[in-house]
Amino acid sequence: MIDAACSSGVVNADGAPSAATENFPVALRILPVRYREALVAIYEVARAIDQLGDAAPGDRVAALMAFRADLRRLGDGQQPSEQVLRDLAPYATRFTLPLQCFDDLIEANLVDQRVTRYATFDALLDYCALSAHPVGRLVLAVFGQSTPARAGWSDAVCAALQVLEHCQDVAEDRAAGRIYLPQDHLAAEGLTDATLLRPANAPALRRVVLREVRSAREMLRAGTPLVAQLRGWGRLAVAGYVAGGLATADAIERARGDVVTNAPVKPSRITMLRHGIRLLLTRRA
Repeated sequence: MIDAACSSGVVNADGAPSAATENFPVALRILPVRYREALVAIYEVARAIDQLGDAAPGDRVAALMAFRADLRRLGDGQQPSEQVLRDLAPYATRFTLPLQCFDDLIEANLVDQRVTRYATFDALLDYCALSAHPVGRLVLAVFGQSTPARAGWSDAVCAALQVLEHCQDVAEDRAAGRIYLPQDHLAAEGLTDATLLRPANAPALRRVVLREVRSAREMLRAGTPLVAQLRGWGRLAVAGYVAGGLATADAIERARGDVVTNAPVKPSRITMLRHGIRLLLTRRA
C-alpha cells in the first residue's frame, strides 16, 4: 500500500481528474507543466506497483519481481517494457530521480505479500520507510530541493500520511486480510482479528484509531519545518501534502475515530486550505 493519505485535487497532466492517482495529495492543477507531468508520471508508476501488490492475478511476487527487473532496465539506460516506466524515463533523466525509491515501493509491496500484521507502532514505521518515505523523496527531487535534513522532515510527513491512510481504511484493509493498526495497541483495548469490527467493540476501535491519529499528528508537527525550508513551487506542493494530512487528522477526530460507519472519512477542502495558508505563512527559522 502506498496511498499516502488523502485526496486534494490531484489531476492528470492535462488538468483532468485521475482515477489512478486520486489518493495522492498534490496541488497539480496550478503547478507548471514541467513539474505537473513529472509528478503524474511518478504517481502512475507508484500506483502500478501498488496494483501489482494488491490486485494482480496469479503470482503477485513474480509480477512485482518482473516489474523490478524492468525498473533496472530503466536504470541501465535500456528501454523498459512497461508503459508507465517508459513514460517515466524522460523525467527520471531530467530530474535525476532516485530510482531506488521505486525499488523501495516494490519492496513494500513484497512485504505486503508475507506480512499482514504489525506488532508495534515502530514496526509499522519500519514498513512506512519503504511504503511512504520514497514518495516524498521523489517529490523533493522533482523540485531540486533535496538535502539530508529535508529528507528527514519529509520522511516524518510521509509516514504520518501513511498512518492516517491506514486509519481511514481499517475496514477495507481488514477485508483484504491486512491489519495495519499495531497489534499491541489493539490488544490493550481487548481487540483481536475476530472482534475488530464487531459493533459492540466500536468504542475500543475508535480509541485505537484516535491513538494512531495523535501519533500521526505529532509526526506532521515534526515535519512541518520542511515547508518553511522550501522555496517556490516546491514549497507550495509540499504545503499541500502537510495540509492534507492535518485536515485528515481533523476529520478523523471530528468523527471521534469512527472510520467504519462513517467511511470514508475525508478531509474538507476548506480545512485543507486553512492549514495550507497557515503553513505557507510560516517563516523560515
